[in-house]
Amino acid sequence: MRYGIVSDVHGNLEALTVACAHLAQQNIDRYAFLGDAVGYGPNPNEVCTLLRKLGGVAILGNHDAAVSGRMEISGYYKAAQESLTWCQKKLDADNLAWLGGLPYTVREGDVAFCHGSPYLPEQFDYLFREDQVQQLVDDGVALAPVTCIGHSHLTTSFEIGPQGVHLLPPGPIHCAPDRQYIITVGSVGQPRDRDPRACCAVFDTDARRFEYHRLSYDLRATRQKILDAGLAAVFGERLTVGM
Repeated sequence: MRYGIVSDVHGNLEALTVACAHLAQQNIDRYAFLGDAVGYGPNPNEVCTLLRKLGGVAILGNHDAAVSGRMEISGYYKAAQESLTWCQKKLDADNLAWLGGLPYTVREGDVAFCHGSPYLPEQFDYLFREDQVQQLVDDGVALAPVTCIGHSHLTTSFEIGPQGVHLLPPGPIHCAPDRQYIITVGSVGQPRDRDPRACCAVFDTDARRFEYHRLSYDLRATRQKILDAGLAAVFGERLTVGM
C-alpha cells in the first residue's frame, strides 16, 4: 500500500492543489488527511471539498473540531478565534457536517493516523521532543508499529527501540520491523520547519519507507487572499518564511 499523506492544510488551496497534483503522479493507492483543513487560510470551503474528493482516511484536527462545534473556540488566541469564526461562516453545510463527523484516529494494519499525540487524541497534545515520546512508552501506551501525526507543522520523527526513543535525522525514513515509529508528516498549508514549501508525504507499507516531498507553490497569491479576506496579516507572513 502506498499512502499519499497530507496534513494541516489550513485553508491554503494553492498549496493543496499542488500537493494533490504531485501525489497523483506517485502511484498512490490510498490518501490520508491528518487534520486541520481549516483555520488561518482563505479557502476553507474549497479545501474541504478537495479533501473530500480524495477519499481514503480523514482525521479530525483541532481547528476542524473548533469550527464544527466539537471544542470551544474560546481557548484559541484572538486572531485564531476570529479566523475560526470567519471559517464557520464560509463553510457550506455539507463541509461543516463532514468536519463534524471526522474521527480522532484511524488504524489500518500496522499504520495508525491521528492529528496530535496518539494518547488521548481528543486532547490534541503536541509531540515535539524525545522525552514526550518516552513518556508514552513509560506509561505503557499501546502504539502501532508506525504512527503518522500532524499538528505541530514540523517534520520531526522518532524511532522507539530497546535503547529508548531517538530523534530521527531529516530525510527518508526506513521503518525497521523490530522498531516503532512516530512520524510527524509536516504541513501542506503552513509549514513551521523553516522551509516555506508545501510538505506532503508518501508512505509505502510494503517497502516500509516514508518520504517527505517538498513543493513550491504560489504562496504570495495565498498571502494576498488572506489580506483581502481581512484575516490576520501574520497568517500570510508566516507562509513566506515557513514559521
